Amino acid sequence: MKFIAVKQIRSWKWLAVSLALIALSPAFAKQEFADTKGALDHPLLTRYPNSRITEYSKNYNAVEFVVGGNTKVGNLRKEKIEGDATRLHYFHNKAEGQPSPLQVVRNYQNAIKAIGGEVVWERIEEPTAESTMRVVTGGKEYWVRVKADVYSAPTHSYKLEIVERAAMVQLVSANKMLDELNAKGFVTLYISFDTNKADIKPEAMPTIAEIVKLLKSQTTLSLSIEGHTDNVGQAIANKTLSENRAKSVMNAIVGQGIATARLSAKGFGQENPIADNRSEDGRAKNRRVELVKK
Repeated sequence: MKFIAVKQIRSWKWLAVSLALIALSPAFAKQEFADTKGALDHPLLTRYPNSRITEYSKNYNAVEFVVGGNTKVGNLRKEKIEGDATRLHYFHNKAEGQPSPLQVVRNYQNAIKAIGGEVVWERIEEPTAESTMRVVTGGKEYWVRVKADVYSAPTHSYKLEIVERAAMVQLVSANKMLDELNAKGFVTLYISFDTNKADIKPEAMPTIAEIVKLLKSQTTLSLSIEGHTDNVGQAIANKTLSENRAKSVMNAIVGQGIATARLSAKGFGQENPIADNRSEDGRAKNRRVELVKK
């Protein structure tokens, strides 16, 4: 499924009804514009109408994304993301009714937010606008950079770069959990949830099965299930989210035959980080569930 990053275009009133169908139609692209040979839109995001691909590459690479700071001050913070990288350079072919660089960036941001993603960083300095975004969907983590500018009047262009890497999947055996509980009193797990939700993703269910296996083999063991988040968003909302996720894990375990009396659920939100929240790797480590021995 493709997502259209053109929600704010006001001058193209005819798009109101048929935008999605037109933008996704290969025939439409062939009517007036020719892409560079072999070029394809990324499956996650489609292009602005009346544009063509002039540069295209796809390979496995480590790409630097700006994740914070200010270009004027010169304190930009960058993070290297490794994975399948797609680079696209689009040119608008019609001078009349072209979107501004700001419109391009805002609409891609809206498209990413619509599927549960976040805006990590942006720079709006007309005639240039750019942004870094991140979204986890379909079991993969996507990093997106869009940069739009006035290439040469009256033609505008923008570059889109998308790196996808597999979301962290962890399977800890029941025996390993028991060893850590006996040695440290707790075990840290990375259970996949839908973004900003408490729904456990299917790929995390094998980990739930191992917890159940542990509790069935250790009939006197009781656990406190404790949720933690990174520091993105409001602290109160993060605490509620972490508690709901801990409850989801508890309910999943109870649903497989473990007595509720042996379990409890708590949420600590962003209060107890174990890594640096200034990096994505650190934030990923902080988004965790801990099983604590009672």
